[in-house]
Amino acid sequence: MKLLRYGPNGFEKPGLLDADGNIRDLSGIVSDIDSSVLAPKRLAHLRKFDPAKLPLVKGKPRLGVPYVGIGKFVAIGLNYSDHAAESNMPIPSEPIVFNKWTTCITGPNDGIVIPKNSQKTDWEVELGVVIGTKAQYVDERDALKHVAGYCVVNDVSERNFQLERGSQWDRGKGCDTFGPIGPYLVTADEIADPQNLAMWLDVNGERMQTGNTRTMIFGVAYLVAYLSQFMTLLPGDIITTGTPPGVGMAMKPPRFLRPGDEVRLGIAGLGEQRQKVTAYGQ
Repeated sequence: MKLLRYGPNGFEKPGLLDADGNIRDLSGIVSDIDSSVLAPKRLAHLRKFDPAKLPLVKGKPRLGVPYVGIGKFVAIGLNYSDHAAESNMPIPSEPIVFNKWTTCITGPNDGIVIPKNSQKTDWEVELGVVIGTKAQYVDERDALKHVAGYCVVNDVSERNFQLERGSQWDRGKGCDTFGPIGPYLVTADEIADPQNLAMWLDVNGERMQTGNTRTMIFGVAYLVAYLSQFMTLLPGDIITTGTPPGVGMAMKPPRFLRPGDEVRLGIAGLGEQRQKVTAYGQ
């Protein structure tokens, strides 16, 4: 299933995408798509309904964050071998873990706002992994059983805040609008192999990033198991798993987002995002 939420910000309704790309209303079945709906039994219940018999949503409404109840937004840095190479950084011996604050989360097509005093706002297409059941000290062989589904994440980053002012990654990763998620949550049963997903990102129609999750240094199952050794992962928590090469800071000369830019990105089977860039206060 491709679960989503649609409507004005703060007034979204639950829905799903049918096989023809139409939005179907789920509000007669669930009041919202929250962390409780991500449980295996709840998802199995939703699969019993024929999408063709659900109310059709007309037009092209705004898409919100595909589910609510995100308690933790955990991120992994330098997790693609080709991205580490372009950044002139060594391959990590263990995952680099940081946080994106939940206040940065936006819908997939909501705008990116360049924060005050920003010099180097950058882009990063990433695979998001959504937890469906509690994960605490899990083994890698069992880790994917705790995953409800996958989604596209743009790990928007301010490199000056992140790397040049004391190297505190969290500070450059959690500014408002720096966490677009969606357009939908694709349940895990529809993704045969999370380690073989093509991904891309364009700025103003120019291809910047082209990659595949197969070049991850630490795969999805490893990351879920690894993180569960240090924190209890709860339903609704999301892990964004790193980016392939093509980020702005690695270009020669470096290139960063400016007001008026348009960012488009996507992952095979998980849909696409589009964001317009504005400056704070515009």
